[in-house]
Amino acid sequence: MSALRLFVRVARAGSFSRAAREIGISQPSASRIVATLEKEIGAPLFTRSTRALSLTEAGAEYLARVEAALAALEEADHVARGTGELRGVLRVAASSSFAQHVVIPRLDEFLGRNPKLRLVLLVNDHRQALITEGVDVAFRLGSLGDSTATARRLGSTDRVLIASPAYLRRAGRPKAPADLNSHAIIGGPMGTDGWTFEKDGRRVSLRLEARLVVSANEGAVAAAVAGLGIATTSVIASREALASRLLVRVLPDWQMGSVNVHAVFPAGRAAKAAARALADHMTGAFRE
Repeated sequence: MSALRLFVRVARAGSFSRAAREIGISQPSASRIVATLEKEIGAPLFTRSTRALSLTEAGAEYLARVEAALAALEEADHVARGTGELRGVLRVAASSSFAQHVVIPRLDEFLGRNPKLRLVLLVNDHRQALITEGVDVAFRLGSLGDSTATARRLGSTDRVLIASPAYLRRAGRPKAPADLNSHAIIGGPMGTDGWTFEKDGRRVSLRLEARLVVSANEGAVAAAVAGLGIATTSVIASREALASRLLVRVLPDWQMGSVNVHAVFPAGRAAKAAARALADHMTGAFRE
């Protein structure tokens, strides 16, 4: 069974050395174990070259079936124990803001209840590929697109417009959405196309050109704190800076709508018990 788990890790990591580091064995040992597995199966699972490691057609088919079997076995073990104890490795994907402000502050309690569970947190404002990166659960804000993955809505968070007091003293405070055209705009992952504002039944949409574009949401918030302009983000990402007055709301009487937050589980296999438990735990963030 350990050979199968290693095979899955190598397939997802795309590297023997990286997979070996993750599970605490040497690279030669990992290579030897997978080679033995291939010999037992009677078919090559990987195409090896000096530059890349990729699955063969048989390897890809084998991976899909092995992952499903391992997930089912893990669920069976969890049920058989009857204690609710979670074990193994849980790979979790989240954006920088959600990881920093929601996931990480709540991990101490979750991991404290599950001391035999190991968690790998993949933080990236670009959405991770659940299958190829071996993600067990991803927390995603906004539209899910045409995904075949299973999703559970956890709640929603409002979008807000933010700027530093120093910037507003220097550039003036916008009184209406149209005033934003004369301000420095910071573009983050939420983009600057189609900022929509609503007030008393009136709806205004703007397409603004950003003076500064930052690929990570935390970077966009930091740029706003530094006085570089006006940005939009979620309440989740800006709550602490707003509370400390490093940032203030811009056009607070205008609503920018809300963003749904989902826990997303990879398609093709049952969600891990630990993944479901973490999603349940994070739902508390929205109850709060």
